[in-house]
Amino acid sequence: MGDVHFSRERAGKVVVLIFFWMLSLISLSCAARLSVSRQKLQVQNHLNRLNKPAVKTIQSPDGDIIDCVHLARQPAFDHPFLKDHKIQMRPSYHPEGLFDENKVSDTEKPKKGSNPITQLWHMNGKCPEGTIPIRRTKEEDVLRASSVKSYGRKKHRATPQPRSADPDLINESGHQHAIAYVEGDKYYGAKATINVWEPKIQQPNEFSLSQLWILGGSFGEDLNSIEAGWQVSPDLYGDNNTRLFTYWTSDAYQATGCYNLLCSGFIQINSEIAMGASISPVSAYRNSQYDISILVWKDPKEGHWWMQFGNDYVLGYWPSFLFSYLADSASMIEWGGEVVNSEPDGRHTSTQMGSGRFPEEGFGKSSYFRNIQVVDDSNNLKAPKGLGTFTEQSNCYDVQTGSNGDWGHYFYYGGPGKNPNCP
Repeated sequence: MGDVHFSRERAGKVVVLIFFWMLSLISLSCAARLSVSRQKLQVQNHLNRLNKPAVKTIQSPDGDIIDCVHLARQPAFDHPFLKDHKIQMRPSYHPEGLFDENKVSDTEKPKKGSNPITQLWHMNGKCPEGTIPIRRTKEEDVLRASSVKSYGRKKHRATPQPRSADPDLINESGHQHAIAYVEGDKYYGAKATINVWEPKIQQPNEFSLSQLWILGGSFGEDLNSIEAGWQVSPDLYGDNNTRLFTYWTSDAYQATGCYNLLCSGFIQINSEIAMGASISPVSAYRNSQYDISILVWKDPKEGHWWMQFGNDYVLGYWPSFLFSYLADSASMIEWGGEVVNSEPDGRHTSTQMGSGRFPEEGFGKSSYFRNIQVVDDSNNLKAPKGLGTFTEQSNCYDVQTGSNGDWGHYFYYGGPGKNPNCP
């Protein structure tokens, strides 16, 4: 009888344990479903904020959807300081002394294909006057980010620090660079003609870009930065296409700023060029070379930072109130390449920078920046004085400068990343 009583008591305990186990499973399942539905709601709310009502929609051959959004409905005007902002439709002044591209001799001129550089979506239409083209953000774009809040933002420590005495400190973030830079003066803009490639990316969470940086402040918590160029970023865009991009931050990539128009800030006025859209065609090894010109400068009258793409497209501006240091001037200008290395323990990614070739290979093989200029306090474009170079590990990615009458100040840069000398 004692044994029977004991086994009944044990059976009762087992039933109670099973009951509580099932109860916990049900509550876990409910919590998971609640978490998923909360995330979906967060994502949907974010998409509703980003994707403004379109006057016209254009399907791009690369799968992008381009929405033509009325000028006054663009994301910039979600910013509380821009509620009553009067859109400035053109800069008060252009910088004087734009480099005359027609002076370039046939021997040094990049060999162009029959078509100029354009954006793929142009094949299927254009946006009407009074609207701007915005690349539509899809649910899967946001879900690729680590969180809704981090979508469209760079991680901390994404800017090269040429003065740093400790390259290991910079490598903590996994960002590697090959750049030319100037510092020690007040700068009011910068220009460069940038060779366009489609570098191979090893991991989806890595990227490769080529850009110019307009920098103010220190490399601490208060860095101001305006950036523009081209990038390949599978994480951000969901593919390996080369895309035109911009970025800004006023607090070292912490809480302010974003890529393209993925937050309020940059005010676009141009109806022909879409931030974040694919650039076509791109350069090929020992074949036709293609490049884009980018100019960013501070309007001496209004104080806003304007951006021009090529010779024809004034894209828009970053209002000066977004910044602290850059409300006055920049203290450093940088040009060059950046990749993210996600490999641990000092190993290196095989993500390419530029063409994936080292600078010494030269034209048609290595990637270049040419006609590098800065804007001085008289709104004149000038050759940079005291051009320095910086790379964390030159056996992975390198940079070499030069100058001549045709290309002005220029440099070749880039590399393959992982190789026998860069394990």
